[in-house]
Amino acid sequence: MRALGIDLGRRRIGLAVSDATQTLARPLRTLERGPSDRLALQGVAAAVDELSAEPDGLALIVVGLPLRLDGSPSDETAHVQEMVTALRRRVRVPVVLQDERLSSHEADSRLALRERDWRKRKARLDAAAAAVILQDYLDGRPMPNAPTGEDQPS
Repeated sequence: MRALGIDLGRRRIGLAVSDATQTLARPLRTLERGPSDRLALQGVAAAVDELSAEPDGLALIVVGLPLRLDGSPSDETAHVQEMVTALRRRVRVPVVLQDERLSSHEADSRLALRERDWRKRKARLDAAAAAVILQDYLDGRPMPNAPTGEDQPS
């Protein structure tokens, strides 16, 4: 089953999805947020329902948590936490938070390798940032059946 990555912005919401093995993340699409949190939440819930109904399903949602570089909460942290609380009430898929520090910068750097025009990159930036957030989460999980230091010969 796949995982969904979400970059909750004030103007746009980036979505990314993993493969069925939850190894690789890729940008999916960007949702225009609309004028209210309620409408934004409806758009995200509709995307979750759509992906859940597909054959590979959806096992997990990873939402980027905005923090300052020193790890302290930013002005957006509480807003994202409120949106996640509301999302958890709307969907049946588990929702986790993932530190998103510098994800937009990394996504823009990756996009710039292929696209020089910043206006074209901007249209894809939110979904690319969601892919960075999701990939960071996937890479940070312990691998099942991975050898530990105890399994290694001395």
